[in-house]
Amino acid sequence: MLQLPDVVRDRGSKYAVSGGKVTSREEADAFLAELKRDKKFAKATHNTWAVILSDGTPLKGDDGESGAGNVILRMLEREGVSDRIVVVTRWYGGKHLGGDRFRHVQTCVRAWLEESTG
Repeated sequence: MLQLPDVVRDRGSKYAVSGGKVTSREEADAFLAELKRDKKFAKATHNTWAVILSDGTPLKGDDGESGAGNVILRMLEREGVSDRIVVVTRWYGGKHLGGDRFRHVQTCVRAWLEESTG
C-alpha cells in the first residue's frame, strides 16, 4: 500500500491518497477495510475510490462525495492503469469547496500515479 498522507489542504479540509494492487471486488473491499483499520481514515469524512480490473470492469465508490469516484475512474482510464485501487480521503474542514473539491481529487490521484509509477 502506497500512502501520501497530506497532499492538499484547503479551507480547513485535508486530503490524502492511498492505493495498491487489487484484482477483484473482494480485494477492493479488503483494501478499504484495511485502510479504515487506521482510526484516522475510519473517521475521515469521505474515502472515495476507484479501480479498473484487468478484465475492464470499473468499480468505484463516492462515500458521500458525489461524483468523486468518477473523477478517479476517468483518470485511471486515461492513464491505462488497471488492477490498482486509488482511494482519496478527505477530512472536511467546515467550509464548502464547491468544484475545487474535484480539482483536489485530481491532484491527489496525479500525486499517487507519479509516486507509484515514478
